[in-house]
Amino acid sequence: MEEMIKKADVMIEALPYIQSFYDKTIVIKYGGAVLTEIGIRRNVLEDIVFMSYVGMRPVLVHGGGPYISKKLEEMGKEPKFVNGFRVTDEDTIDVVEEELAKVNREIVRDIISHGGSAISLSGKEDHLIEVKKHADIDGHDLGFVGDITKVNVDVIQKMITSDIIPVISPIGIGKDGFTYNVNADQVAAEIARALNALKLAYLTNVHGIFLDANNPDSVISHITVAEIEGLIQSKVISGGMIPKVKSCTRALEKGVKKVHIINGQIPHGLLLEIFTDKGIGTEIVKK
Repeated sequence: MEEMIKKADVMIEALPYIQSFYDKTIVIKYGGAVLTEIGIRRNVLEDIVFMSYVGMRPVLVHGGGPYISKKLEEMGKEPKFVNGFRVTDEDTIDVVEEELAKVNREIVRDIISHGGSAISLSGKEDHLIEVKKHADIDGHDLGFVGDITKVNVDVIQKMITSDIIPVISPIGIGKDGFTYNVNADQVAAEIARALNALKLAYLTNVHGIFLDANNPDSVISHITVAEIEGLIQSKVISGGMIPKVKSCTRALEKGVKKVHIINGQIPHGLLLEIFTDKGIGTEIVKK
């Protein structure tokens, strides 16, 4: 009986959040190591289907880095990164597009198997994600890596108002007609901005932003954009976390209310962050 009462308490705690978030758009970026574990993937997608059933409008942007790197290694190509961006030559962009398409289809299939309604979208389709070639970084040419110039969200709007979960692959199209690899964090942020989303959530394999990378208890639960800039300058935030937090700050500056960085390896971490009083990750706000 006591266990059942605890479950009821959790549901009651979630009620005001369900009411507040009803009919609101939440963009979720899902990638990295948390994408490859079947059990973790099941928990994440169950959370997203739950959100849809209680009246929220989830939009899922996925990555696929581990799959891309593995495929390149099988081809004898060493994956290369500059400041968190994958160097993408002509051969690599073909692998990127192929592997992301596979991941996309698998995610859609799994959402449907959990009782949700979902559909695949590539950023190339209907010029959903328009890009320009990313500038060189410290003299390094990134190849077919794109910076987003425009997001055409009409097709996404139609889906979410029909209770369909869009599952979006981070591929863009340039004015030159070429396909470009786009940082999935940036895609999620720009889509959240264009949709005027209430929240943007990044599911990662870390608990959030740390003050000390060697201290697991130093997770920052709440931080502002200004404080993030300071942590980048002091190199507390570095490597692949830099493009992630920069995409967070851009989304906040363009109207998204809150951004969350969550450890997707925690069972149902997405629901714990959104539907409970304490939360589990790092919450970022404009000020």
